Amino acid sequence: MSQNASTTKTGGIYRTIKITTGLDNNMWFTESGANKIGKISPQNGEVTEYVIPTPNASAYAIAAGPDGNVWFTESGADKIGKISPQSGEITEYNIPTENGAPDAIAAGPDNNIWFTESGANKIGKISPQSGKITEYNIPAGNAIPDAIAAGPDNNMWFTASGADKIGKISPQSGVITEYNIATENAVPDAIAAGPDNNMWFTENGADKIGKISPQSGEITEYNIPTENASPDAIVLGPDSNLWFTENRSNKIGKMTPATGVITEVSNNS
Repeated sequence: MSQNASTTKTGGIYRTIKITTGLDNNMWFTESGANKIGKISPQNGEVTEYVIPTPNASAYAIAAGPDGNVWFTESGADKIGKISPQSGEITEYNIPTENGAPDAIAAGPDNNIWFTESGANKIGKISPQSGKITEYNIPAGNAIPDAIAAGPDNNMWFTASGADKIGKISPQSGVITEYNIATENAVPDAIAAGPDNNMWFTENGADKIGKISPQSGEITEYNIPTENASPDAIVLGPDSNLWFTENRSNKIGKMTPATGVITEVSNNS
């Protein structure tokens, strides 16, 4: 546990990886290289940093929990961490599996925190109340689970980048179901719930955006106009479109769910 913090308005951010909105209305982010968790005030831009107790934790993904705390993965330390927005105190929980390499993290409909273990081929959950961690083996070998997100069907959906599959796990039963992506070497990366009750995902290796129906499991793919786009992150925007990043083409893309039309904007800066 730690309450070490430093505050600055202009600096102190080193290798910032992921960011999320906390229930305290501040923005919280991971600083992998500095071994810290940071927060920034949207009102005045003030940045506060908190030292993670475990050295070389390699904090990666971060998400707001239903308990009011902010939760994060420590891929280098095989731990799940939480930080109290009120006190800045950090608590860490060991993952049972060695070299689990926890990656993405998200709050579930069952009020647990769910995460992927890219190194152990597992999906994990942690109870905010007890800190108990439960792990579930993914049937597909070398799945390399990456992103995870809650779906409109109250399941947790994840990408299996090593197996070219989209998976879902039932919070009630722990049963995992996998769906094959038609395109070979698709390398599914990020995933997000859309306004149309489908789950949308990026195909980093195939330059496509995909969607899967939670009801039927049917997958539809859409080609990105730019070659070698290497789509990465995807998120639902306030305009009810899906917005995504293109790592290699230096563009931002927009997918309109109703029409399947993709629009791209160049980043010329």
